[in-house]
Amino acid sequence: MRAKSVRVAALALVSLAPVFACAPSRAFEVDLLSVGVRMRVGEQKVLGVQQPVSFQAYDVTATIRLPWQQPLSSEWSLGARLLASAGVLQAADKTAGVVSLIPLLALDRPDGRFTLDLGAGLGLLGRHRYAEQDLGGPLQFALTLGVAVPLYERIAVGYRFVHYSDGRAYGRNTIGADFHMVELIYRF
Repeated sequence: MRAKSVRVAALALVSLAPVFACAPSRAFEVDLLSVGVRMRVGEQKVLGVQQPVSFQAYDVTATIRLPWQQPLSSEWSLGARLLASAGVLQAADKTAGVVSLIPLLALDRPDGRFTLDLGAGLGLLGRHRYAEQDLGGPLQFALTLGVAVPLYERIAVGYRFVHYSDGRAYGRNTIGADFHMVELIYRF
């Protein structure tokens, strides 16, 4: 059991390294880019494998700009961000909280007309067993890919794919969870 705990802690530290690597030598600045709400839609497949349980997921999110930003042209830039979320997972007559922190690499237009991001971080689940689906344990790796486009002035709509997995840190008999989510975003 101790080896599993050490392995999970080591994996957690490795996945959070990009957050700290993004702040070179100046103080960490918090620049809130957006807040939003999202909910799960779609199927119950885990990267091609059928999940035994159908989840519902509802979250509130905040996206924070990290200090690293690189202009690619006058129309595009690449930058580091942090996506924080808190919400609930529901399945098999059980409801539990879930929070995540995911460092992102984002490609966007300065005018806010399009954003594409990709990231890997950590999620903390209030419950990891839902009927016959065992996610392994409370600490999960969180992978995400998202795209957002403006809807009206500061309001945007987006799609986000989120995958939670224990990376086999809790054993080989676990299965992750996939979420295809729609987002309603308010940009600052």
